[in-house]
Amino acid sequence: MARGKPAGLRLETATRGQVEFQQGSLDDLLSADHRARQVWDYVEGLDLGVLYGRVRTTVLSSGRPAIDPAILMSLWLYATLDGVGSARLLDRLCRSEAAYRWLCGGVGVNYHTLSDFRSDAGPLLDDLLSRSIAGLIASGSIDAQTLAVDGLRVRASAGSGSFRSGERLQELYGAAKQAVEELRAEIEEDPGSAERRTKARRQAAAEDRLRRLEEARRAHAEIEQRREEEAREQRRKKPRDDKPARASTSDPQARVMKMGDGGYRPAYNVQIKTTAEGCHIIGVSVTNCASDRGLLGPALDEIDRRYGVQPQRLLADGGFDSKTDIEQLHAEDIELFCPLPKNTKGDPAAPRRGDGPGTIAWRQRMASEQGQAIYKRRFATERPHAHMRNHGLQRLLVRGADKVKAVMLWHVHAFNFLQFKRLDLISQVH
Repeated sequence: MARGKPAGLRLETATRGQVEFQQGSLDDLLSADHRARQVWDYVEGLDLGVLYGRVRTTVLSSGRPAIDPAILMSLWLYATLDGVGSARLLDRLCRSEAAYRWLCGGVGVNYHTLSDFRSDAGPLLDDLLSRSIAGLIASGSIDAQTLAVDGLRVRASAGSGSFRSGERLQELYGAAKQAVEELRAEIEEDPGSAERRTKARRQAAAEDRLRRLEEARRAHAEIEQRREEEAREQRRKKPRDDKPARASTSDPQARVMKMGDGGYRPAYNVQIKTTAEGCHIIGVSVTNCASDRGLLGPALDEIDRRYGVQPQRLLADGGFDSKTDIEQLHAEDIELFCPLPKNTKGDPAAPRRGDGPGTIAWRQRMASEQGQAIYKRRFATERPHAHMRNHGLQRLLVRGADKVKAVMLWHVHAFNFLQFKRLDLISQVH
């Protein structure tokens, strides 16, 4: 009770310790137009045959039944829209928040099941993206003639302190290998069952560390090889970066990259392909290349593999201005709209020595007012990036390119869901 209450007043005050019996159903918790209901209706219309095919519990089998994959799918899609990226947090929300309880429908879930489903659903989400967008392209609801390609650098789970030089990785690998061999020998010699199980767990942990160190050694070799290839392409006697190559022991596939704020941190480079008209995400891939140069070719290959179409125009930022890519696009009759370099002497639109016909046409195109007007359409396609950042995509909580792509696909489907809903295309997706 607040201070300042004079004597003699009669008031109704809060009594929160009183036990009450209330009748109601989970369906009464949400309004008719709640987003959780919309997500459930959307998921119910998807073809989840791949997930149902993995279920081994049938009416003839014994044991606890499996959780309906549609429930797990709905939970993660709604959680992504809600900015929730942690399986443990989602587990708690399923017990306390009305929307998540409604989606569960009385089915119990735990963070381990949620975490495994999020990562394992990557191939299914990738296939659903292709099938949903392909139908919309075929019906003319989505125009894929003008596409924007852009890289989004997302901070990796690995810390900067996990990166080791090649010499240090070799030392750690030798020590880990010796530890595994000693534990194996102890388990074979010790007949005690209880202590044997304890040592078996220690051996499993040691083998996991040995595996990660082996992956880090391979990653270190790849980094050195890439540096040498870049030096040969640019005709330098030695790599530009004179610092020793380093690889992470916790996430070997992560690479140190320059982020949007100018700092350098472990990250992944996510390539997002978006339609200029309607701003739908139609492609996504994950790479650990710090530079965007040379990635336009793989972007076109992905679009062709998914939908069998070839765009007429590509919009990209200044990081994609590779002459090799420009000439390749020109040979395929695709116009590239990418800014001209500003750090060159003279007129950037003037032809340079070694320019091919595609590069010359690109310079002339970007020097024209019409080319600049078309290129400005690219800025609207960065809205998906802002949406993902505002919905929790600040730092990854998973490790490895495959799991990172799965997390990105959840964000892609969440964004496209809002786009489909806004344009009333959900019925066509199904």
